[in-house]
Amino acid sequence: MAAPSRKKRSSSAAARKARGNPQKPKVSGSPVPPSRATARDWIGAARLRTLPLAVSPVLIGTGAALVVDRELHWVIALACLVVAMSLQIGVNFANDYSDGIRGTDDHRVGPARLTASRTARPRTVLIVALAFFGIAALAGLAIVIRTQEWWMLAAGAACIVAAWFYTGGKRPYGYAGLGELFVFVFFGLVATAGTAYAQVGVVPQEAWFGAAAAGLLACAVLLANNLRDIDQDRAAGKRTLTVRIGKRATQALFTLFLLVPFAISAYLALFFPIAWLTMLALIPAAAAILIVWTYRAPRELVVALGVTSLTSVAYGALLLWAFAA
Repeated sequence: MAAPSRKKRSSSAAARKARGNPQKPKVSGSPVPPSRATARDWIGAARLRTLPLAVSPVLIGTGAALVVDRELHWVIALACLVVAMSLQIGVNFANDYSDGIRGTDDHRVGPARLTASRTARPRTVLIVALAFFGIAALAGLAIVIRTQEWWMLAAGAACIVAAWFYTGGKRPYGYAGLGELFVFVFFGLVATAGTAYAQVGVVPQEAWFGAAAAGLLACAVLLANNLRDIDQDRAAGKRTLTVRIGKRATQALFTLFLLVPFAISAYLALFFPIAWLTMLALIPAAAAILIVWTYRAPRELVVALGVTSLTSVAYGALLLWAFAA
C-alpha cells in the first residue's frame, strides 16, 4: 500500500492542532528572554483606566455610611480604597499572566500585554500580581483588626480567590461567560456594602442601591472590553458572555447597564435631592454608548472603556456628595 502523501500528512497534522484545547498553556518553545519591559509597560499593564471601578464603590459605600453616622471614618475608608485598588491592579496582572500563558492575548487588539508580548517573564508578572493581592490582604487585615469583625477575613479571601480564578486555574469562570456576574457581585455589591459595613457596622439600604449601580457600571466596562476582543476570544476558545450572545445583544446590554444606574439615582433623588446631579455623568455615558453602537474598528472601544470608567467614578463621587449632604 502506498504511503500517505506529505500533503495529506500535513493536513492531518494541522487538523489535529486545530482540535487542540485552546485554553492549554501555549507559552513554550524558545526560552522567554530576560525582562525588557519598561516602567511605562508595567504601568500600562496595570490598566489604570480600570481603576475608577475600584474607587467608585468605595465612594458610594462611604457616602452610605455617612447617612448612618455623620462622622467620616477616613482611616477605614482609605484602607478600603487600598484594598479595592490593589485587588483591581492585582487582577489585571493576573489576567495578563493567565491569558498570556494560554495564548489568548497573542492577537489582541488593545495595548500589548507583558506576558503575551514576551517583554517580561510570566513568572515575574505572576509575582507582581500576587504582590498586589498581598497588599490588599494586609490592608484588609488592618480593617479587621480595627473593627474586630473577624468574619470579614473570609469575605476578603473570597475576593482574592474570585480575582484569581477569573482567568486563572484550569476552568476560569471568565472563559465560561460568568465574568459579568462575578464583577457585579464583587466590584459592586461586596465592595460597596463592605465599605459601608466596615465603617458603621451596618449596611444601610442606600448602600445596596449604590452597590447595584456600581456593579452595573463595572459590568459595562467589561462588556466594552470583551466586545473589542470578541473575534480573538472566539478564536481562542474564550466563551465570554459577549461571544455567547453576539455583538448586537452585547451593545444592547451595554446600553442597559449604563442607563439603569441613572434610574437608581433618580429614585434616590426623591430622598437625597443632590442625587439629581449624578445625571451629569450621563454626558460621558452617552458618549460611550454612541461609540459602542457606531464603532468601525475594535480599537475605538478602548476609548469607550475609558469613558465608561470615568462615568463610574463621576457617578460615585456625585452620589457620595448626595449622601453626605
